[in-house]
Amino acid sequence: MTNVKTKKLTYSAMFAAIATLLMYFEFPLPFMPPFLKVDLSGCVSMIAAFMLGPIPAVFINLVKDIVHVFSSSTGGVGELADFICTSAFAVSASLMYRKYHTRKGALAGCGVGIAALTVTGMLANKFLLIPFYSKIMPIEDIVAACSAINPLIGNINTYVIFGAGPFNLIKGLILSIITFLLYKRLSVWLKMSSVK
Repeated sequence: MTNVKTKKLTYSAMFAAIATLLMYFEFPLPFMPPFLKVDLSGCVSMIAAFMLGPIPAVFINLVKDIVHVFSSSTGGVGELADFICTSAFAVSASLMYRKYHTRKGALAGCGVGIAALTVTGMLANKFLLIPFYSKIMPIEDIVAACSAINPLIGNINTYVIFGAGPFNLIKGLILSIITFLLYKRLSVWLKMSSVK
């Protein structure tokens, strides 16, 4: 039992370090509001969720976001939103994969994770990020900046629907494709290393 706990803690620490590093490398998506950016740390969290379970995945997200708070441009609000969204993504995928421990189960888990990320991301933008940014920049200016990129965005609600929603859907697809490709390559190691 002690060996299992030590193994899980070692893997969690390793994954947390990798995820923390990857979070520094972010990129915007074309035709999306410029302050919405993708980083690949969610792939690490997802692989950890498949391998170790949902709780270590949440721990990994917590560590990487706490580290990034110290260089945050959002006063920690962006990191809080990332923690909530990435945890919803990894936990929901992990629970599905734990129920169906196959490649199809991993694929189904990715699908569930994408849905969770999209919905959670929309809610996080509406109730966390936009209220925070509105204290720095008037809401009208935020909407105008988004509208210049996507004419469908005319207010906060349409930003959530046509900005945050599609962004998180595409982000989830990117993270899931990379995760699934890595899972295929690492499937034997994952099965041997899985900690129940």
